Amino acid sequence: MTKVRAAAVAATTAVLCLAAVACGTDEKKSEQDGGKAAGPRASASAGASARAKPGGGPSATSSGEVLDKAGLAGIALTTGEVAAYEVTPMQGGEETGTERSENKECRPLVAVINGAPEPAAAATVFRTVMDKSEEGKDDQTVVTEILTSHPEDAAQQLMRGVRDAVRACAGGFRTSGEDGPSTYTEVKQVPLPPAGQESIAYQVTGSIEGDKVPLLFQLVRTGSTVVTFYVADFLTAKTPQLPAELVAAQAAKLP
Repeated sequence: MTKVRAAAVAATTAVLCLAAVACGTDEKKSEQDGGKAAGPRASASAGASARAKPGGGPSATSSGEVLDKAGLAGIALTTGEVAAYEVTPMQGGEETGTERSENKECRPLVAVINGAPEPAAAATVFRTVMDKSEEGKDDQTVVTEILTSHPEDAAQQLMRGVRDAVRACAGGFRTSGEDGPSTYTEVKQVPLPPAGQESIAYQVTGSIEGDKVPLLFQLVRTGSTVVTFYVADFLTAKTPQLPAELVAAQAAKLP
């Protein structure tokens, strides 16, 4: 399970930008949580026709509908749909990050880190998913979901851009922003179960004063809807674990 210091979980109510919280690599460690930063602040619609296969796998069809914000909220996971997991709207507003990539080829990765995948979404909904059975533990599982809708060709372009950037930026990249520069030392694709009509999973490794901070992302697309899942390990520097049952359950609700 994703290792997240319990005291740091509260910070998810204050900040959406992954870069500002997790990967301000040239900044000082947080004194509040012992040097480990928290993650980002980060019923199916009646017309939905696409369904993921059990355990994850390509969906056969899609309605192609470009959902508005209410539509995205309607297909987002809710508490009780996956045992033990509580789903809540992301608290603290919907302000996205402002990191800028110093390398054009890595811009799609930075856009995801900012919580604003490109091309720009027609609508966006943020959710936090926590394993309530682990409440109070230092290793409580905390997953951020960002649901975005796009014209279908733009959704496909988004996935293509991220896939190309994972390959092009394997050696890492740098960003600049309001809090100064950040360095990401490695990008690598991670073999997770597929979901939706297409998906990609990858790890971006940042650092805080030399400590490796692995950030794991999985993007899942069905039709015009893209879901970004994010988890991080701030304690052990191991590749975080994204619960496959969450991804499969959310993919099954995409129209």
